[in-house]
Amino acid sequence: METIAQADRRAPTALRSTWKRAVASPWWIAAIALALRLAWIMIGHTYKFKPAPYNFNFGWEMGSIGASIASGRGFANPFGPPTGPTAWEPPMYPYWTGLVFLAFGIYSKASAIVLLGLNSIFSALTCIPIFFIGRRMFSRRVAIVSSWAWALLPSVITWCTRWVWETTLSALLLALAVWLALALEELEGVEWWCLFGLLWGAIALNGTSLLAFLPAAGLWVWYRRARCGKRSLARVVLASLVFLASISPWLVRNYNTFGRFIFIRDNFGAELRLGNGDGASGTIMDDLGPPQDPSAMRQFLETGELKYIAMRKQQALDYIREDYSRFAGLCWKRLLYFWAGAPRKTGSWWLNQAKNSLFLASSVLALWGLVRTLRLRKPGAWLLFWLILLYPMVYYIVYAGARYRQPIEPVMTILAVFVLIESGGNPAISPPVQS
Repeated sequence: METIAQADRRAPTALRSTWKRAVASPWWIAAIALALRLAWIMIGHTYKFKPAPYNFNFGWEMGSIGASIASGRGFANPFGPPTGPTAWEPPMYPYWTGLVFLAFGIYSKASAIVLLGLNSIFSALTCIPIFFIGRRMFSRRVAIVSSWAWALLPSVITWCTRWVWETTLSALLLALAVWLALALEELEGVEWWCLFGLLWGAIALNGTSLLAFLPAAGLWVWYRRARCGKRSLARVVLASLVFLASISPWLVRNYNTFGRFIFIRDNFGAELRLGNGDGASGTIMDDLGPPQDPSAMRQFLETGELKYIAMRKQQALDYIREDYSRFAGLCWKRLLYFWAGAPRKTGSWWLNQAKNSLFLASSVLALWGLVRTLRLRKPGAWLLFWLILLYPMVYYIVYAGARYRQPIEPVMTILAVFVLIESGGNPAISPPVQS
């Protein structure tokens, strides 16, 4: 029979074993990440938004459209005043916001807590695809450390606990898309290709700018399978049809509403003007937009959304054509701001410099990790290369800001962790574990 002393000695061993399994489990990491985020929402009172006309600080255009939906006026009024139907934003997150407003009150504290809580769930769940991408491409150690980094980094926690926006959901959906693209090299069932098309449909209806990566992701999967002698044309066509079917209802809505074809959202021309015009410096000139500029709001109300956007687009194009070298210089600034951090308008100088230094350091580590991944010919290296290359390009043309890097930061976190572990002499370049 086991003695009491033997049982006492065995208990700590079992506890340590349980702890080790929990630390290495993406599900437990996600659970701890969620607990931290929810705690910060309540402790930091991040659900209290600064007062603004039409409660615009509560979700900006997303919140305004959500409030319009909840009040029975439909997908409309992106700036608060009754400006009519809109395609200013993609539909998924505003409808999500509208449902929360309908259940918990328009612009209420309860709705703020629920929406930030949902963002926290999206952010925490992102730990899981991060784990599987890291394990598939590198090693189990890289997967575990990357997931913990995402769970604990203050910069990641900030976006999901303070912003009512689609950013954290976009990061989750893109991370899932990257993992599925890696896995489709081996998966044969047509249901996985249907899921691929459906997932990209969700991405399109949530964060349209991510579609810059879709052609590269699809072609990469097709090429990798072709190298193995696997036929994929029919599956690629199936995924494309599912993608088109998932976004078609919104395209039909836009056509019926505006009398012309609009691919998901229509505001590119207006955004182009906010980054290109007299006084342009590479960042957003948000004081020119309808929410901040009364004259712009009057123009929007008088001309309507489509004519206002066309006017703004023409102004931006005229400015660009006046001096292409000046435009090239602005694009170069925006590239630097996207990766090194844009100038900050508020806060102390030294704190802003510290934040931008950390922002730049994370970019350097991620890009260094990408170069090492390409040189070592890791599985999926070129898939990540095309993501890093293609996704930011629209922001080099329009304007740059820290928020726009967030959707690709799960991948950047994996690459940064990989290069740090490798430089520390850890055998992170061992053959990856297939998932």
